[in-house]
Amino acid sequence: MSNTDHDPLPIGQIPVGEILGRELDSRGWSQADFAVVLGRPTQFVSEIVTGKKEITRESAAQIGAALDHTAEYWLQLQDQYLLAEQQNNPVTKGKLDEVRRRALLNRKGPIQLLQKRKILTGKSLDDLEAEVMELFELDSLDDEPGFAAAAKRGNQGENISVLQRAWVACVRKEARQLAPESKYSAKGLRKLAAMLSTTLMTSEDFAKLPELFAEVGVRLVYVEMLPGGKIDGCAMYVDNYPVIGLSGRGKRFDKVLFTLLHEIAHILMNHVDADRMIVEDLDETHEGEAEREDGANTLAGEWLFPEGFPSVPVRISGPWVDQVAADLGVARIVVVGHLQHHKRLDWRTTLAKNAPAVDAALSGWK
Repeated sequence: MSNTDHDPLPIGQIPVGEILGRELDSRGWSQADFAVVLGRPTQFVSEIVTGKKEITRESAAQIGAALDHTAEYWLQLQDQYLLAEQQNNPVTKGKLDEVRRRALLNRKGPIQLLQKRKILTGKSLDDLEAEVMELFELDSLDDEPGFAAAAKRGNQGENISVLQRAWVACVRKEARQLAPESKYSAKGLRKLAAMLSTTLMTSEDFAKLPELFAEVGVRLVYVEMLPGGKIDGCAMYVDNYPVIGLSGRGKRFDKVLFTLLHEIAHILMNHVDADRMIVEDLDETHEGEAEREDGANTLAGEWLFPEGFPSVPVRISGPWVDQVAADLGVARIVVVGHLQHHKRLDWRTTLAKNAPAVDAALSGWK
C-alpha cells in the first residue's frame, strides 16, 4: 500500500538516517542495494544513514520515490529531529531566548532609535529591559503602557502608534525630572497664552518659555520627534500637574507657536486629565474629533491674534505683510503662516523664504 497520500510522522525524535536504516533493514536491502536503486554511490547512502550528511530536496525526492513515500515526508522527518536537537541545545536555546527578549523589547518601542538618541544606554539585555520598563513605567514587559489606552481615549478611538507612544514616554520621563515649583493656575495659563504671540518675536525668545510656564504650574517639555512619528505635540497630566510636550516638527516659528497654543487650549478646555491625554498630528484630522479640535483651534487662533486679523487684499505684498505684523505686534512669519494656512498664500511663496526655525532654542530646554 502506498504512503503517498498520507505520511504519518513518528512520535519519537529519531535521527532521519536511523529511520532510513531501519526502513532498508525491513525490506532486506543493503546500503549498496539501495545505492544502486537511487543511482548514487554507496558512500552517499552510508553518510545519510550515519547522520554525516543531511537529506536535500533532491535526495528526499529520490528516497521517497524508491520507498513509495513523498519527498516532504523525509524532509519533515529530518527537520523534526534537527529542530528538536536545536531546542535541547543549551547554547542555541540561550540564543533563541535572547532573540525573543529583543523582539519583545522592540514591540514596546524603537529600541535602536532610542539607543541612538542615548535615551536607552544599557549595554546588556538585562540593562535594556530594566530601562524600557522604567521608560514605559511597566511592572512587566508583558504589560502594555497605561498611557496607550489614555491616548486612545483622548483621540476618539485612534490608535497611538509605537513611535508616538515612545515619544510620549520620553516626554513623560522628562516631565518627571523637574516638577513645576508653582501650583497649577488655569487663570495664569490663560493669561500667558493670551500674551505669547506678542511676546515671542524671535526664535531666541522660545528659550525662556519653560520658566514662564513653570510659574503657572505647567511643565513644558521638548523631545525631538522620532522619524516617522508624525507628531506635533501632546497634552497630559503627570503627577497631578499639566504637561505640554512639543516635538518641534517642522521647526518653523509659527507652526511650533500654534502647536503650543493648541495644546494649551486642550488643557484649559479640560480635554485632558489624569485618565485622558492627547497625542496629535495637527496636519491631519480624524472623524469624531472635529468638535474638540475645532474648539482648540478656535481658541488658539484667538490668542494668536487677540485683536482679530484684518481684511486681506486680493494682492498680498511684502510691505502689507510687514505692516500687518507691526500693527498686530506679532512676528512676520506668524502673519505669513496664517495666510498660508487659510490658502491665501501658496506654501512655496517667497514671503516665507528664510522662515525662522526654533529647534535650536527648543533643544536648550531643560
